[in-house]
Amino acid sequence: MKIVILDGYTENPGDLSWSGFQALGEVTVYDRTPFAQGDGETLRRAAGAEALIVNKVPLNAETLEKLAPTLKYVGMLATGYNVVDVEAAKRLGICVCNIPTYGTTAVAQMVMALLLELCHHVGDHSRSVKEGQWSRCPDFCYWNTPLTELAGKTFGVVGYGRIGRATAALAAAFGMRVLAFDKFAGGDGTARMVPLEELLAESDVISLHCPLLPETQGIINRDTLAKMKDGVLLINTSRGPLIVEEDLAEALHSGKVAGAGLDVLAVEPPQPDHPLMREERCLITPHIAWAPRESRARRMDIAVENLKAFAAGSPQNVVNP
Repeated sequence: MKIVILDGYTENPGDLSWSGFQALGEVTVYDRTPFAQGDGETLRRAAGAEALIVNKVPLNAETLEKLAPTLKYVGMLATGYNVVDVEAAKRLGICVCNIPTYGTTAVAQMVMALLLELCHHVGDHSRSVKEGQWSRCPDFCYWNTPLTELAGKTFGVVGYGRIGRATAALAAAFGMRVLAFDKFAGGDGTARMVPLEELLAESDVISLHCPLLPETQGIINRDTLAKMKDGVLLINTSRGPLIVEEDLAEALHSGKVAGAGLDVLAVEPPQPDHPLMREERCLITPHIAWAPRESRARRMDIAVENLKAFAAGSPQNVVNP
């Protein structure tokens, strides 16, 4: 089998191995494939491939038509598969598989990392110590920003799937009361399921874990922000377009939102003049919640197993059956 990996660097910058794929066929790995100017480079590199492994390289209907009928399989190095026209792939007989569960614990851990940084400002205090502020301090301690204890606070989870549930369990371990909203999922004993408006009104911390759908795009906006508690903390490790970023910037500037921790933005990477870049109370990390080595190793293993199952005639994690 001829296998081409079009954008492998974020999966494996050198600390993992492609040997699982290499055991299945002839493998060519590209760290990145440019696509801003069209699909010319994608077509050149993918020519003759029976299997393509991608993360963010777009495979639209026109591109897939040019690669068929040789191309039989597209394997996502991600959970999301919006970069692939799955209906066109199905029409052309191309199986598309994703990786649904690899990063649950890593993303939940990142939520708490962002939340704890908002509560204790560890990085800022460490910098201040190294700049000499503690050495000059007349007291045995100091704090430059208010510090927040989580026990007894209310943690709201919007979207109660695998990651939402894992995050809720961590919040409960910190002694927080957990509320959850999900139109389709039920409770599990950790969270009390409530309507969205109740969650917005009662939560001290709100963490977003819902997929990006027409009904969830912009779910955090001027109206929903107005329904939240004054001084709420907002965390998003899910999808950037869940938040209307200009509205969040206004809420941060006014103090309605005391702090935000964002691992995702609507456009990635952002432009330097992005409105949230100027907000001191907004932490922005470069879409890394999924990226611990352990999580990427799981993703690699599942990606290999997906292709192995397809080759054996029993594909798994198919998104266009």
